[in-house]
Amino acid sequence: SLPSCRRYVAGGQCKSTARLEGKVVIITGANTGIGKETARDLAQRGKVIIACRDIAKGEAAASEIRAETGNQQVIVKKLDLADTKSIREFAEKFLAEEKELHVLINNAGVMLCPYSKTADGFEMHLGVNHLGHFLLTFLLLECLKQSAPARIVNVSSLAHHGGRIRFHDLHGEKSYNRGLAYCHSKLANVLFTRELARRLQGKFQRQLGFTANALHPGSVSSELVRHSVVMTWLWKIFSFFLKTPCEGAQTSIYCAVAEELDSVTGQYFSDCQPAYVSPRGRDDETAKKLWSVSCELLGIQWD
Repeated sequence: SLPSCRRYVAGGQCKSTARLEGKVVIITGANTGIGKETARDLAQRGKVIIACRDIAKGEAAASEIRAETGNQQVIVKKLDLADTKSIREFAEKFLAEEKELHVLINNAGVMLCPYSKTADGFEMHLGVNHLGHFLLTFLLLECLKQSAPARIVNVSSLAHHGGRIRFHDLHGEKSYNRGLAYCHSKLANVLFTRELARRLQGKFQRQLGFTANALHPGSVSSELVRHSVVMTWLWKIFSFFLKTPCEGAQTSIYCAVAEELDSVTGQYFSDCQPAYVSPRGRDDETAKKLWSVSCELLGIQWD
């Protein structure tokens, strides 16, 4: 029947009622789509910082969420993940204003863009979806550590199954396919999460509950496909079979708050449960190499 089909499409729901009083959450790209719905839910639990490129859109989303939740602590800050200068400025301001950070949700993403480069000369998908979040996490890591228990949540995608890390042509200068470029960047999210979790597994992290997990939100009806006319049409035609942004946000919310994940780290979730990771997404050698190459590209030392 249609309703049961719709329920199947909707997928898992986050049942946790965990509160985040006195806690601080950053969500990148939370002015629209899944990020906005994640912010809407978490704003009923604690303080939310919406980090996005478009301040006007961010403010519109924030005032809607403030009105709906009654929580005035929904704050918008400028963050352009396609520019490392903007990422550093955002982190600097945040650390000057806030004492603690308990949840970092690396949600923002670009998908299917025509070939272009970030301010720093990185291919756009890799630059925004992976390197931008890699740098942001690096800059906020100490603050997260001091605030532990803390969680890092990386929004990846089922598309990681189609990805590979092309070290010989990371920025797609030799060959470029925008669909594959998206897949590669989503695989990078999975590998980054894996290696980050491995590095956080130190002696004191485990007791503190300092975790990093990745997730697939589901196929969601969102603005992500705006760069592709074909995808935009397909999305419209098949919208019945796509999750709403609210349904798509459930696994992000789950990874951010569910009590049963207090000491779960380095995992990949879909529909609020552990999901299958592609063999490439489980390759520790690639994960380590991607880590060091990312540090080189960003000019940072992260040991």
